[in-house]
Amino acid sequence: MKIYLDNCCYNRPFDDQSHILVKIEAEAKLQIQQLVFDGQLDLVWSFVLAYENLKNPYADRKSRIALWENIAAACVVYSPPIEQQAFAYMKLGIKMKDAGHIACAVWAQADYFITTDKKLLNKPVKDITLINPVDFLGRYYDEK
Repeated sequence: MKIYLDNCCYNRPFDDQSHILVKIEAEAKLQIQQLVFDGQLDLVWSFVLAYENLKNPYADRKSRIALWENIAAACVVYSPPIEQQAFAYMKLGIKMKDAGHIACAVWAQADYFITTDKKLLNKPVKDITLINPVDFLGRYYDEK
């Protein structure tokens, strides 16, 4: 099974853990990370993730997140068709970077797009399943 995690998902373990939902999502992301390490899931990385991570103002977070590019089973590079698809997602009211992430995930034929962005989870994307880390784990373990 192929998965794509967006930038907010990668950053969730670094967020303030005093809010219980943030803490639960962070733990779920860490469990997904372990499934990737164990070879149970194939991770997709992209040029959009690399670009967005370069803008991370926290050097320690930036370097830890960047390591995922080497762990990923696939890395999506820029192409005009991906850009065109991203523009199509923007017409659905999706922000530019998020649209780029989704276009990359779809291009790589990922099964799930995992995000902690509540607004993005409510967008009408039909090409891939948008899901938060907690719900993804529930679905993953139900299917096993």
